Amino acid sequence: VPWLPRSPLQDKDGNTLSDEDISAEADTFMFEGHDTTASGLAWLLYNLARHPQYQERCRQEVHELLKGRDVEEIEWEDLSRLPFITMCIKESLRLHSPVTAVSRCCTEDIALREGRVIPKGIICLMSIYGTHHNPDVWPEPQVYNPLRFSLENSQGRSPLAFIPFSAGPRNCIGQNFAMAELKVVAALTVARFTIRLDAGRPPRRKPELILRAEDGLWLLLEPLPEVA
Repeated sequence: VPWLPRSPLQDKDGNTLSDEDISAEADTFMFEGHDTTASGLAWLLYNLARHPQYQERCRQEVHELLKGRDVEEIEWEDLSRLPFITMCIKESLRLHSPVTAVSRCCTEDIALREGRVIPKGIICLMSIYGTHHNPDVWPEPQVYNPLRFSLENSQGRSPLAFIPFSAGPRNCIGQNFAMAELKVVAALTVARFTIRLDAGRPPRRKPELILRAEDGLWLLLEPLPEVA
């Protein structure tokens, strides 16, 4: 409202935010989740196309959840009742992490367990891809196996072994919303379509800031008979 006095926006330390700071925050909320979620969704559908047995199990889970309701009637509460789709999403985020690495600037000296010290001011790059393909944590890391994320198979695994949204105080603030988006789109898609690979256009990974596929990721969607 133009006639109300404007109070300057401040960060947690009470410092006034500049126009550039405010713009950066707006960019984070408005744009940062688009490419990452799109990448995560594309690779999820690709992995389900490669593994029709898992795709069919996801489809049955959605049908059992809805029990006669139209697929468009999925409610927010339903998203917590899609355990197998959630496992498929997590395994796809492990195998094809939308963000392959993150970097952090050390604000203080960090002592490692073996006695080495990372000096203050050093920028450390942490490989999410490497963490997710560590064979000591993930046996046969190139195999797509959603059951890695079942309750029984997750017992004893470090929470830092799976970090598609980074971790710690500067992790992705939109991860819960991103997971909700992925569940909704996955459920709506498998309930309506059979997803198949386009054999003539196999994907090749193209790691940039976001994991993409050269020339796009091509799939075939066939309407299911009951919803055609």
